[in-house]
Amino acid sequence: MAALCESFTLCGLGPSGGVGLGGLLALEPGPDPDHVLLTDRGRTATLFKVSDQKPLGCWSVKHGQILTCPVVCNFETCEFIAVHDDKVLRIWKNKDINLDKVFKATLSADVYRIHSLPNGGPVVLFKGGGVRTLDVLLEAPQQEIENVISDEVIKWSEAFMEGQQPVLIFATEKDGDYFVYIQKPKMKSLHKYKLEQQELSKPLSFTAYVKNQSITLLCLYSNDSVYKVLIPLQKNTEEEEQILSKSLLVNLSVSGSVLKGTSFVVLDKDHIAVLGSLDASGKKSKECLTIWNTKFQTLQTSKHLPLGTSGQLWCHEEKFFFTHGKVLTVIMYKCETSSLAAAVGKLKDSQAPDLSSFVNWDALGDEELVVSFQSQQPLALKPESKMTLRSKSSSVSKVQPGTLSAGKLARNLQDASPAVLEDRLKKLMSEAQMPDLHAIVGYVVTALINKCKVNPYYYPKDFLLEIIQTQDLSYSLCPDLMAVALEKKDVYLLQLCLQRFPDIPEEITYACLKVFLSMSENHLKNIDLDLDSVICYIDIELNNKEVKTEIVENGFSTELEQNILDTKIPKKTPLPTEGEFCPVGLRKAALLNAVLHSAYSETFLLPHLKNLPAKEAVLFLRYLYYLYVKCSEKINTTLPGTHSPTVNQIMDWMCLLLDAHFTVMVMLPEAKELLSRLHKFVRAQVRFYSELNKIEESLRELQRLNHQRDFQTYSIEVLELI
Repeated sequence: MAALCESFTLCGLGPSGGVGLGGLLALEPGPDPDHVLLTDRGRTATLFKVSDQKPLGCWSVKHGQILTCPVVCNFETCEFIAVHDDKVLRIWKNKDINLDKVFKATLSADVYRIHSLPNGGPVVLFKGGGVRTLDVLLEAPQQEIENVISDEVIKWSEAFMEGQQPVLIFATEKDGDYFVYIQKPKMKSLHKYKLEQQELSKPLSFTAYVKNQSITLLCLYSNDSVYKVLIPLQKNTEEEEQILSKSLLVNLSVSGSVLKGTSFVVLDKDHIAVLGSLDASGKKSKECLTIWNTKFQTLQTSKHLPLGTSGQLWCHEEKFFFTHGKVLTVIMYKCETSSLAAAVGKLKDSQAPDLSSFVNWDALGDEELVVSFQSQQPLALKPESKMTLRSKSSSVSKVQPGTLSAGKLARNLQDASPAVLEDRLKKLMSEAQMPDLHAIVGYVVTALINKCKVNPYYYPKDFLLEIIQTQDLSYSLCPDLMAVALEKKDVYLLQLCLQRFPDIPEEITYACLKVFLSMSENHLKNIDLDLDSVICYIDIELNNKEVKTEIVENGFSTELEQNILDTKIPKKTPLPTEGEFCPVGLRKAALLNAVLHSAYSETFLLPHLKNLPAKEAVLFLRYLYYLYVKCSEKINTTLPGTHSPTVNQIMDWMCLLLDAHFTVMVMLPEAKELLSRLHKFVRAQVRFYSELNKIEESLRELQRLNHQRDFQTYSIEVLELI
């Protein structure tokens, strides 16, 4: 799952903003992870500190000269390298001001680009296709540079490290044909490839990465698609030119709209970001930044850019950089584990078991699960290998006597008495072995639920609890279980299902929430529940304490007066303040925590959440506010206990609830004060964490300065933070 986070402006596009009016030539990493180097289409290079949005240094070549290559940082020496007028190489340090007085070398050939590798040093690519490492080039700046390409134009290049060896890849174009070159300058190795032609389309942008001894080249084509090309680093054949075949990675279209991409970057193995113009039939196209999941072929998120862009996109330290109107904009992003649960909704906590570990979807066919069933012997599972569809029908007829499929067995046992049914099913679960154990348990639960539907007075609560607690199940394996539990108001079973099932539909999650909020505290007192998620941070005595103190004023009992008034005037529900008691009891809090821990998709949950009655909605919001205050009491914002909700889950549900009941919350008198307190508290938290960030940056800067100084004698220093 990928998402775009907050954004800010790094600088303006103009002399006052540190970037020339012609726009950006490129953006490169600086000497620190928080630094970037901006090279404009002119004479100037600027070093920016991203977190402070301020320039740390600015260098310009003199009038009449022009930077023809993006400025890069030599990470080994913390020096900056630039090329102006195609052949003139400049190298300087951060303390240097005048570029006329820094190191200068005139080369014998035109430079296309310099790539700086963190562990391999800078690598220089010339327009003729020749490659040199910087140290080799500086030994003899006027050395002859070979022409690798003929009548071809370099369109893109990138460098990587393979072990201890730098590898450079670049793409060229000639008469509509595109070629790819792989060079290892230290080994003097060169391989040439030709890209497979695509009818009526051409590549617009390239990016690549190294993995498993091969280069994965991604190409954005003009037919609104991204293709993947695999290039081995170890080429065994001596062919001079090999044609590279490509495969479709993702088609940039969704719901009738097509993204005309201009540039893109790779975020991780399952996500790419594309900058372009979104065209929809009958609508005006609009520029936007998008993130695509290549594993599931889905558009994860997008952001409309109404002021327009230059079509350039850079990515550094989980931040996007691009021009938006007359400024350089930075947008932070995050990418989570790519899975089906993440693609369609929110994942459960990372400690929860993976769905694939206990759901064998291939084993759910009724006739594939064969169980040995002898009248005088215990039940056992007979393992079978996977079969094709053609052989499946014939294999069923060959099942040996004394064996039954699990589905047929469950149907046969459905007519048995409850005692016989539970006894047989216990034997089945005790004898069954992997790999189809969980599918068998699913049939077991289904048999029990079907029995409950036939006989309304039959409900094996203890046996169902035993199954849920001892077996790894999912909602998909027994979809009617939670529906029956809701009908029976079995809140303990619902709590366990919410804690253990990773695929509960949003409709069922909402139904559980509504039941939990509507149940009285007195009814829950006699129910056994799992209280591990609340017992460590909710004051039990304060919640269980009943205020029965009788106060006598002028000879009359105020308790009696209060009872009389309660019948006439509705009593205002008191609001919890910071450090005050929880608005719900201990058991109801445990049930609500189970709901907070369940996986969901906002799109599917929000329509159901809008049906929550106003009284329950306010109560739920008060509890969420209480949890948020409790989280803020600790520096690590983590509540103690097992199955406790995280601060992200609390905030997500709070936002969902406010979205679903915004009008109701504004109109209800008892909610106004709560919203006011919530607003003040969140605003205070924002200020607090903002100050913490400033202190963190100050301490990091002090640490960097202390490392630069070598104290020869004993000294005492006083550091004052202003």
